[in-house]
Amino acid sequence: MYESLWSFPGGVLGEFERLRRELDDVFTGGGAPSSIRSAAPGAFPAINVGQTPNSVEVYAFAPGLDPAKIDVVLDRGVLTISGERPSSLPRAGGDTKTSVYTHERASGAFKRAISLPDDVDASRVQASYRDGVLNVSIARREEAQPKRITVQ
Repeated sequence: MYESLWSFPGGVLGEFERLRRELDDVFTGGGAPSSIRSAAPGAFPAINVGQTPNSVEVYAFAPGLDPAKIDVVLDRGVLTISGERPSSLPRAGGDTKTSVYTHERASGAFKRAISLPDDVDASRVQASYRDGVLNVSIARREEAQPKRITVQ
């Protein structure tokens, strides 16, 4: 007959395994973070973190915000970006007859925290907001900079 249920035409147990994976995705969010330093897809604002030999660069993609209402705090090696994004939907109970079918633009309060390397200098931080992108540049300490040593 059949050597095992794994070799059964149509893969009966393979189908059970696929179903188990799909249920795991449903109950664990499917897009769970891949590490402690990342967030689930759709987190606002989306961020990119990189480094140069002289600094750590953080880019937060947050269009439509008032730069004066964005809070950037660096405390004990953790950079926190927070603020509030106003809703663009018509207010309930107004005179408008607009019906909303889909709401994909995130609104409301937000907060993102990014763990930084130990060699950043908290006294040398610059933040700028341009074209919907917040750039936070944190300089590295001088003693942490690579030094070229001359061989004699």
